[in-house]
Amino acid sequence: MHRHEPIDAQRVARHLSDRIAPAATSVVVPLDVEVWEPVAASGVVGQAEPVPVTEGLAADYQPFEVGSSWGPPWGTTWFRLTGVVAPEDRDGDLEVVVELGWADHSPGFQCEGTVYRPDGSIIKGIHPRNTWIPVELDAEGRFQVYLEAASNPVINSWSSTERGDVLTSDSKRQYELLRADIVRVHREVRELVRDVQALEGLVLTLPEDSHRRAELRVALDRAMDALDLQDVPATATAARARLAEVMSRPAEGSAHRAIAVGHAHIDSAWLWPVRETRRKVARTIANVLRLADDGEPIVFAFPAAQHSAWLQADHPDLFARLQTAVAQGVVVPVGGMWVESDANLPGGEAMVRQLVEGAAFFEEAYGFRCQEVWLPDSFGYSGALPQLARLAGARWFLTQKISWNQVDDFPHHTFHWEGIDGSRILTHFPPVDTYNSDLSARELHHAASNFRDKGAAGTALIPFGHGDGGGGPTREMLAQAARTADLEGSPRVTVTTPSAYYEAAVAEYENPPVWVGELYLEMHRATYTSQARIKRANRTGEHLLREAELWATTAAVRAGYEYPAAELQQLWRTVLLGQFHDILPGSSISWVYRDMLAEHAQVQERLHEIIGETQQLLAGSGDQPISFNAGPLARAGVPALGGAVIEQASSAVGVQEDGEGYVLEHEALRVRIDGDGLLTSIWDKVNEREVVPPGQRGNLLQLHQDFPNAYDAWDVDPFYRNNVVDIAHADAIESSSDAGSATVTVRRTLEGRPVTQTVTLRADDPGVHIGVEVEWAAKDKFLKLGLPVDVHTDHARYEVQMGHLTRPTHTNTSWDFYRFEVWAHRWLHVAEPGYGVALANEATYGYDLTRHPREGGGTFHMVRASLLRGPGYPDPRTDHGTHSFGFVLVPGASVDDAMAAGYAANLPLREITGSPVEPLVNLDGGAVVEAVKLAQDGSGDVVVRLYEPHGARSTAQLAASFDVADVTEVDLHERPLSEETVVAPSAIETVEGGTVSLQLRPFQVVTVRLQRA
Repeated sequence: MHRHEPIDAQRVARHLSDRIAPAATSVVVPLDVEVWEPVAASGVVGQAEPVPVTEGLAADYQPFEVGSSWGPPWGTTWFRLTGVVAPEDRDGDLEVVVELGWADHSPGFQCEGTVYRPDGSIIKGIHPRNTWIPVELDAEGRFQVYLEAASNPVINSWSSTERGDVLTSDSKRQYELLRADIVRVHREVRELVRDVQALEGLVLTLPEDSHRRAELRVALDRAMDALDLQDVPATATAARARLAEVMSRPAEGSAHRAIAVGHAHIDSAWLWPVRETRRKVARTIANVLRLADDGEPIVFAFPAAQHSAWLQADHPDLFARLQTAVAQGVVVPVGGMWVESDANLPGGEAMVRQLVEGAAFFEEAYGFRCQEVWLPDSFGYSGALPQLARLAGARWFLTQKISWNQVDDFPHHTFHWEGIDGSRILTHFPPVDTYNSDLSARELHHAASNFRDKGAAGTALIPFGHGDGGGGPTREMLAQAARTADLEGSPRVTVTTPSAYYEAAVAEYENPPVWVGELYLEMHRATYTSQARIKRANRTGEHLLREAELWATTAAVRAGYEYPAAELQQLWRTVLLGQFHDILPGSSISWVYRDMLAEHAQVQERLHEIIGETQQLLAGSGDQPISFNAGPLARAGVPALGGAVIEQASSAVGVQEDGEGYVLEHEALRVRIDGDGLLTSIWDKVNEREVVPPGQRGNLLQLHQDFPNAYDAWDVDPFYRNNVVDIAHADAIESSSDAGSATVTVRRTLEGRPVTQTVTLRADDPGVHIGVEVEWAAKDKFLKLGLPVDVHTDHARYEVQMGHLTRPTHTNTSWDFYRFEVWAHRWLHVAEPGYGVALANEATYGYDLTRHPREGGGTFHMVRASLLRGPGYPDPRTDHGTHSFGFVLVPGASVDDAMAAGYAANLPLREITGSPVEPLVNLDGGAVVEAVKLAQDGSGDVVVRLYEPHGARSTAQLAASFDVADVTEVDLHERPLSEETVVAPSAIETVEGGTVSLQLRPFQVVTVRLQRA
């Protein structure tokens, strides 16, 4: 045969685009269009905030011509679409097609709309890949719908833009209404389009020399021959008949099995504000329910309880339909989390509450318990997560983002992930390498060929549907799934639930490999630093919530205080929303941070009120200066979780001039600061050891050029280190002191703006307190604080959720080298046998630790904290303004010392006048308390969560100061441990009255429920 495949392929492509697809519908009647545009306070027509649907329906509409412009950035325009279908045209399949002026790409990143009936009920959403509306006619053939069109700007071009906030955006109209027609659907033509797309896509995935590819080419060519291009509807059936035989061929017995799960990865905020996400959720769920109502075989995985809660508040009627769909198995809640949070930066108790609050909502709203954690898009995954997931009742874990690794390919797709405590959870990493699949032949082929566990396993999961900006699955995707359910040359596709995949994986994969520790993403490392304000607000909110719950619980037990359970839950949920994986990491538009920081401020104000009123209630009417310590470790004579008078410092602190510099000194340390305001010596008097390596200087601010290859707010690339400017010149240095501390203050200039650094020693405090205040307006720059420490080792420890992680500091392999920026919570610890140094922080997450040759032999470590960045996208003024950072460097520190410094930096003592307050519970031994609260069920039981922090087996004794009727170890949901939630035998060994003896594994998290007598 003298065939030339490019000619055949081009024929199919042109026939499909120019003749077949356009013939799938024909216009019955153009719709009449009217418009109403609410006016913003600024006076811009159409740029007002969204209005309730009742207001949109009742508005005064004006005539509008197709082809006219509409929609300033972030505006809302209401269209009323009406038409009358003549009696002779009412038979057959009718639909409405609306084109708002979008481009045929990026659904969710440009204009989109919600379609309402005149009674206010939602019909569905529309976007560039889903432009149809069902036709519902009254008895006279009249059609009427209302379209709430969101004119969201296109800002996913990865370049700097002022359109990231309505306050800085322009008011230019962006879109033109291009079409609004009632059309007749020619069903056979539409099915032919889907046949041809499925087979043509399959052809392109098959080997060029395969028989299957050749026969599909011939069949497609013959189908084109059967068409009358002047009357495609009349000849579509004949064309389909010529494809029937090749489409009926079953898949090979060894074909890869793809479990396809409908999905819409909706970012709770990103390139749009939260207010727009709420509308995206409604559109997406309406689309899913429309598919189900039309009889499509859809199964849809719906994560993030926050999204359900928004739907319940905004559209109760749609939410009720969603509840029915869940009961029918059409929609499957997944993940059991409040939002799809970042998996690195939230604190330990915050990650617990993500799992608890999400699961609680799903159970209350749907009567459904999720079996998996669903985090496809977070930027790396903490090694603490497997244990917490298991304790929350999860059996399985799903992620996809590790496929974005820049250099090192992750070696598995289905594996047991082992956390820092030894807990394991079956984890899947979909080989399709996207959480927004369209089930195209190309993506199915990639999933099958990319699957790294083939031979031992043959099944993988594919989440399909338009995502990020929402939209979800479409009819076209389901048509593709139907055609590839059992098709020669293709993986077998089955649309079903995530649990069906995991059950199949368990059945077929007898001994999956094990990955130990964190799932580090070799990308998006700058998310540990970008948007410093939101990170500080999150850290502050987490710790204020701990304090509020602790003192409210103590006051409830001791003084009959009415524990504000519902209010605390709502405050937690606000903080949890702020931990979404494009909010807390700093990768959203400026509008998101304007809103979220205001929310955090309100949360913090209310928490301060709760803390103040409960502490005063507990301290009573005494006249002593009582300091409250919400931390798990005693400080300055104040017991953990209690209140007492601070012990007076026993040592003196002094400061004296030393040439052009100064010397700070107390009984434990002598610190020298040179004329540049840099640390030249930290002499540990207790251990008789110098901390600063020979020839090095500490407390050095360093400014790097930081222009990553892509993803400004997300990425820092290794070449950033090639250019650095040391901010070493001091404009002024001065000292000050009081009874309890001495400080050297250094003033500098950074790109024409002031920088103030402080170095302080405090009485009876073994650490060097370092403060940095920066006026920041830099662009494409990265600011770090360097602290060289004379420690020879090849690893360091970093605090993670309720434990710590050990990472190498060498670069033996590419895996080690490309872990050049890492994260930690409140502290890190670098040590050699017999000596260590800790660095604690108030609100910083990003770090790099590098090894260097030391004068005189050996190596030292440069510990650098990442302070600020200046990305141009998506927020061109990221972190402009004033920032303060606080650190404590602790020489001669153990892990215990590091932990103590971290808690002290984040849980300051609070002083009021009154009498001492005994702790509600005391914990002695090798564990620390993470949370004290009243049980969520309103029983009045006291719940104490604790963990083993050292990575060692240990014992501990928990003693209650109140009468206890019963003690139970519970899961994170405060229920007795079950087969699903137990990760080890019960930690409780004995119970005697209110004293509980515990035996803990390394890093074990234990929740104890104390029933009050």
